[in-house]
Amino acid sequence: MSRNVVVRVVAAAMLGVLLAGTWVTSGRLEIGWLRFFSAGVFIATVVLSAWDLWLWRLPWFQRIPGVPRSVRGTWEGVLTSFWVDPGTGVKVLEKAAFLVVRQTASSVSVRLITDESQSRSSLASVSVPDGSAVLDYLYLNRPKSSVEHRSRMHHGSTVLDISGCPARRLEGRYWTDRDSRGELVFTKRSRRIADDFEEARELFTAS
Repeated sequence: MSRNVVVRVVAAAMLGVLLAGTWVTSGRLEIGWLRFFSAGVFIATVVLSAWDLWLWRLPWFQRIPGVPRSVRGTWEGVLTSFWVDPGTGVKVLEKAAFLVVRQTASSVSVRLITDESQSRSSLASVSVPDGSAVLDYLYLNRPKSSVEHRSRMHHGSTVLDISGCPARRLEGRYWTDRDSRGELVFTKRSRRIADDFEEARELFTAS
């Protein structure tokens, strides 16, 4: 549900309560104060939008219980697959990986980028199930055409533990419907949002 819809629903509910209250207490409807109603809805919309897009990420708000941990930005790390080639018995080498997180107070989307493929989340959340913050998501991975012969498109899920406030490290595992699994570790973070592998690599090469 969009922020504007939420504000309108809450405003309508408050309007109904206030009108009912004036009717019960005075026996007639007092509507003079309605001239401030539009201004109130506008201010509420601005405040809610500012909170959802920006305010919640400020350090002092991040320490309030119930406020989601901010992991927004581009993360640099390593993907380690546990898959072993059944024909040769050779394990897959570690790969450089970038995790791009777009996040507001009410939503989060994740994209994992390597030199061979991109994974986009279909469902994602930042939660605190047992006192520790966690980023988990379901995804669809689409490999580049050049590697489709050995890495087909697949679905999977990932669970990453979030360390630090502000977040300094993401670490966890992934599983796929190809019966493969592995580990992900991200230790460097840029506040900028990268669009592809090369742009993500340049963010950290420049720093």
